[in-house]
Order: sequence, then structure tokens, then C-alpha cells
Amino acid sequence: MAGLKEVRIRIASVKSTQQITNAMKMVAASKLRRAQMAIIKLRPYAAKLRDILQNLSATVDNSDENVFSQQRKPEKILIVVITSNRGLCGAFNSNIIKMALHLTATTYQQQFQQNNVSFMTIGRKGTEYFRKRKYNVIESHDELFDQLTFANTAIHAEKLMKSFATKEFDRIDLVYNQFKNAAVQRLIVEQYLPIAPPQDTQVTPVTPSIKVESDYIFEPDKETIVTELIPKTLRIQLFKAVLDSFASEQGARMTAMNKATENAKDLIRDLNISYNKARQNAITNAILEIVSGAEALKG
Repeated sequence: MAGLKEVRIRIASVKSTQQITNAMKMVAASKLRRAQMAIIKLRPYAAKLRDILQNLSATVDNSDENVFSQQRKPEKILIVVITSNRGLCGAFNSNIIKMALHLTATTYQQQFQQNNVSFMTIGRKGTEYFRKRKYNVIESHDELFDQLTFANTAIHAEKLMKSFATKEFDRIDLVYNQFKNAAVQRLIVEQYLPIAPPQDTQVTPVTPSIKVESDYIFEPDKETIVTELIPKTLRIQLFKAVLDSFASEQGARMTAMNKATENAKDLIRDLNISYNKARQNAITNAILEIVSGAEALKG
């Protein structure tokens, strides 16, 4: 009977866990809907704005007016790692951390060996990992997800722009999860600064020798527009990356909690079968003992 009691306690424990995981799935689904709507609305605007900016900045000759497009030798590197504040979202955080480590071990191996690779973390999981292992974390902004607004994100974008303009860093990369759908996230390593030049010459399939370029009319002038447009675009790009990460986190957590709920359901079914078998065996043994006692009394 002690075995039956242990099984009953375990069934009750698994049912309690199932209720928690199911509640977390519902909460994540609710947050995901809002985050998904936000990133879907922002993404086309941010993508088009970045394309325009790349085309414009590549044609500005005055480097003083276009400091954020200066292609310097990448000696001092800053990697912005965007994770989450909470766990229970599958491999969401570990994949980001692995990608950041892979980046330092391959692309920036020489700079890392010279202690010229620094980290800025957004999200408690990334902060805890890199600080615990004594990486050069210059800033951490775990509170950003508590009030995720454009204004709060723009403050950090300004800091990144200033650190690049003052040549504190020669290159700044973003490492984050891009939201695709509730079950799929894409690992992204994005060059934030300097502004990446436009893609190589694009040609039409019919006449491959003809170069296709965008044509713009500038008012008042190209330099003024670029100077005003660059900071605005960089703020939006960072906000888009953080929104992407937040939506991906909710999708990953919803998927993980749904799987945990299903696993708990399967475990409860198996435990109920084991409990019924043990209970049946106990009843059978009790009947056998009664029959054996009766036969002994007759003898």
C-alpha cells in the first residue's frame, strides 16, 4: 500500500505541474498575439527605411556628414546579445548565447584574443551567463523588457551611435532571434554599425549588363536628409530587433509549455495505469490471503 500512496502523490504532483504549464502557455499565447502584431506592423517600415538609407548613405562623399557609414578596420568590437529575462522557453536563450560565442571564436577570433571584444546584454539570461564567465560586459539592460517602448529602446540606440561615432568601437553587431512564427525562430547576426553598404550591383535577368539603381529626388539636399535619417533609422532597427526577440521568446515559451503540458498528460496516463495495476495486485493478494486463511482454518 505504501507503493500506492507514492503513486497517488506523484499523480497529484504532475497534475499540479500540468496546471502551471498550461497557465504559462495561455499567458505566453496572450503576450504573443500583441507582440506579433507589433513586429508585423513595424517590420515592413523598418526594412524599407533601411534599404533607402543604405542607398543614400553609399552616395554621400562627405564622411563627416556620414560618420555612421565609415568602414573602419574592425579592431574593437561590440556584440549586443538580446536574450530574455525568464527561462522555460526551450533552447531560445542557449541558441543565442551559442551564436554569440561562435561569433567570437570565428569572425572575431583575433580581436577576442586581444581582449577587444565587448558585450552589451539585453535580457537577464545573457547577462548572467557572460558575467558569470568573466566576459567583458560593459552594459546590461535587463529592465528593458519590463517597459518595452520605442522611447526606452531609443536611449540605448543613442549610446551605441555615440560609442561608434567617438571610435570607442569600430563595429557593432546584434545577435538575436527573429520571429517567424510561434514555433520557428531564426538566429540573426546583424551588422548594426557601420551601416552596411547596399548589395552588389543588381541586374535584370533579361539584360544582365544593365545596372538597376534607385532614383530619388532630394529636398532640401541629400546630406541633410541622410544626416536626419540615419539616427532615426538606427533607433528603429534596434527597436525592431528587440521586438523580434520578444515575440520570439513568447512563441518559444508557448511551444515549450504546450509540449510540457502534453508530456504531463502522457505521464499522468501512464501513472494511472501503474496505479490501477498496483491496486489490482493489492486486491488480488488480499483475496488470496483470505482464501488461504480460510483453507488453513478448515484444515
